[in-house]
Amino acid sequence: MNKNIDIIPEEVANCPIYKTMEIFQGKWNAWILFELGRNETMRFGELRKAIPNISNTVLTTTLRDLEERGLVNRIQFNEIPPHVEYSATESAKDLKEVFSAMWVWGEKHVKD
Repeated sequence: MNKNIDIIPEEVANCPIYKTMEIFQGKWNAWILFELGRNETMRFGELRKAIPNISNTVLTTTLRDLEERGLVNRIQFNEIPPHVEYSATESAKDLKEVFSAMWVWGEKHVKD
């Protein structure tokens, strides 16, 4: 949760739009959630390839934050070789409508 929430008026802090926008704070949150929403599961390396210019450290940190927020599932397989898979939680999958609205807006307003 955002540590600056204490300085935000209560009526704004409790606003559903504000709470949703908090999820998209950070440079990579939306992109990671979008990629995980498009794929059933993804390994770390697959996410890395799908998101150009993100460092391993930032990807790791952002995935942990999204996991803490209940938006990303992390499953570690204790096999040889060991691997980890990430997926969107049901809550994150509900963002599909938000991304669809972003698509429509982009088609209408963003020119090449």
